[in-house]
Formats: sequence, structure tokens, C-alpha cells
Amino acid sequence: MNPRALARDDFQESDMAKDPQTPLDEELQRAEQGAEPQEEPLEGRLDEADAAEEAAAEEAASDAEAMTNPEAEVLAAKVEELEEALAEAKDQSMRAAAEAQNVRRRAEQDVEKARKFALEKFVKELLPVIDSLEKALETMGEDATEAHREGVSMTLKLQLDVLAKFGVEAVEPHGEPFDPQYHEAMAMVPNPDVEPNTVIDVMQKGYLLNGRLVRPAMVVVSQAAQ
Repeated sequence: MNPRALARDDFQESDMAKDPQTPLDEELQRAEQGAEPQEEPLEGRLDEADAAEEAAAEEAASDAEAMTNPEAEVLAAKVEELEEALAEAKDQSMRAAAEAQNVRRRAEQDVEKARKFALEKFVKELLPVIDSLEKALETMGEDATEAHREGVSMTLKLQLDVLAKFGVEAVEPHGEPFDPQYHEAMAMVPNPDVEPNTVIDVMQKGYLLNGRLVRPAMVVVSQAAQ
């Protein structure tokens, strides 16, 4: 045999011994050399397991959500209905409280008015007596005694003082502008000395009870000279 051919064959055999051609040969070679077979790292296997578990959990949650969606919609509708009912009940309660407060306020005002104006009818009945005393005092002649005059004057003063204690006051608008709310014009008289629409004479006094008109004053009013 050719020496070169022998040398090439020896070289190929040595290369095959150094570089195994199949996985089985590699495994056998590692077994002969005392090497352990290679295994996949533990961390990789754990990551894959965790990923698979998360995917399964997500799928289960999705299935559960799909199953409970109708119930959730029903519950949401009931909650909304209850909230609307609660808001309406609150509104009605506030309205009822406001109405009760208004009723109580009106009742208090009515009681106060009744207290302040309970004597209105009595005052109206008493005013002619006062008018008579005033007229009597005005018409007393020189032949009237001082005692007689003083007695009438004191009686009139006592009457007016008693009425004043209960909130009665006289309206005597002589020289004031005519006010239809408190005055009743009995006549219009031309008078160039005063402004038109001025009270120039009081025929009968008016009276107020706690600010409310009991009787208007009867007056004569001026008008512009023609």
C-alpha cells in the first residue's frame, strides 16, 4: 500500500477520534470521560410553568367574567334605581321640612298679629268716646267752670294714655302732604298760601294700632287756585 494513503487513513481515524460525528458518540464520550449529561436550567422550567399558570388564570378569570356579566348588569341597574329613589326621597324630605317651617312661621306670624291686633275692635268702639271728649273740651264756653274743664281734660288724657300703652297712636296730619293710605279727603279747597295737595284742616283724627290703620283721618286738602 502506498505510504501516503496509509498516513491519510491514520490522520482521518485520529480526527474521528478527536471529533465525534453523532450525538450518541458525544454522549458515550462524555460518559467515558465522566461528564454528566446536560440538562435544561431549573429557572427556565419555572418561568415556563409560571407563564402557563398565569395564562390559565387569565383564561379562567375571563370565563368567570363572561359568566357573571349579566348578574353584574342587573345589580348595577338595581343600584342605579335605588340611588334615584334615595335622591327623590331626600328631595321630598327637604320639601316637607321647608313646608313645615313655612307653616310654623306663618302660624307664629298669625299668633303675633292676633296678639298685637286683638284690641282693634275694642279701640274702634272706644274712639267715638275720645272724639266726644275732645269736642266737649273745644266747645266749652266761658261760663264753664275751671273744675269742669279740668275734669274733662283729665278724663281725655287718661283715655289717651291707656290707649298708648296698647300701641294706639293718633294721626293728626295738619300741614302735611295728603297721604291716601292714612287720610280721607272730605273736601278740596283752593288755597294759594300752601302747596297743592296739603292737609289744611283735620275734621277728625285718625288712629293706628301697632302701625296698622284703625281709622283714617278725615281732612280738608288744598288745591291750586283756579
